[in-house]
Amino acid sequence: MEVSHFLDNQTILVTGGTGSFGHQVVERILSESDPREVVVFSRDEKKQFDMRNHFQNPKLTFIIGDVRDKDSVRKAMKGVDYVFHAAALKQVPSCEFFPYEAVKTNVFGASNVLDAAEENKVKKVVVLSTDKAVYPINAMGMTKALMEKLMLAKARSTRSDTIFCGVRYGNVMYSRGSVLPLFAEQIRNHHLLTITEPSMTRFLLPLPTAVDLVFFALSHGENGDIFVRKSPAATVTDMAQAMLDIFGSNLSVDVIGIREGEKMHETLVTQEELMKAEEYKNYYAIRNLEKIDYEKYFTDGKDIPLPKEGYTSANTQRLSLEETKQLILSLKEIQEELALKNHSGEALVSLKESQDVAL
Repeated sequence: MEVSHFLDNQTILVTGGTGSFGHQVVERILSESDPREVVVFSRDEKKQFDMRNHFQNPKLTFIIGDVRDKDSVRKAMKGVDYVFHAAALKQVPSCEFFPYEAVKTNVFGASNVLDAAEENKVKKVVVLSTDKAVYPINAMGMTKALMEKLMLAKARSTRSDTIFCGVRYGNVMYSRGSVLPLFAEQIRNHHLLTITEPSMTRFLLPLPTAVDLVFFALSHGENGDIFVRKSPAATVTDMAQAMLDIFGSNLSVDVIGIREGEKMHETLVTQEELMKAEEYKNYYAIRNLEKIDYEKYFTDGKDIPLPKEGYTSANTQRLSLEETKQLILSLKEIQEELALKNHSGEALVSLKESQDVAL
């Protein structure tokens, strides 16, 4: 999906803008539209330095700040038209060990962003959520679920002209901290590939497709909407074997067991949400149009059949090993890893040939 020209001459703020998502969304905005300014807001000065050198574009503005700090968020939000809120603590173990830190970033930080957007009359805010916010069993998912509730509360408010909406997706392939770069590192270092449970399933979503969903929400989202991109899934066994086949490795797999805070299957839409969701070819649109009506929470109900289950990685399209391999091979990062591997192999052959000649 191309970025609509409605971003021409607009100012866009990306919180957590130095991450994988930030890089991709900034690249798309700069290449497919003509914005007035793109503001990258994050707390990592080294990543900002690297990103500035990478793009070298005068329309990019970098602001050091933390979403936990309400004043720095307010200052960064001045004159902004659209906001992508991507800043978050995303690592499940880190959030399990330090849950209050997750609360401060994912809940209080999100609240600061939403408040600042409303105060500065931003046109639209898109918040980024995760499958872990659905039936959450870990601190990361619980705090992201609360972030969604904060967004919905803002959307129901009649005191704001700002549109608040969101997206929710599963594993973004090769994103920082995900399993594919771990497998690549283990193969590179000739270590056993560690998987938790062979039959565990995970949604597979390339980063460009995730960014497409965010731009779709930016152009089509109404107050309270949450968009979910339909995605295929694979077992972690097939993901590991696909990586071994791609890199021509004969390493073995080590099954270590399910870790704390980990699910067997991911859920992107609950049974209850499916009752009010609109289904399209490539996504679900979960509509949350209702204003605050306490009767619906205390006395009224809806006589609507409840679906048997939600939309999960166990009941979505299941990829075969070959299909998993082809999807992984389509990733730019995998192609770069393969090119580096091939280059290293050619260099070793060349070195051996030169040594043979010398002998």
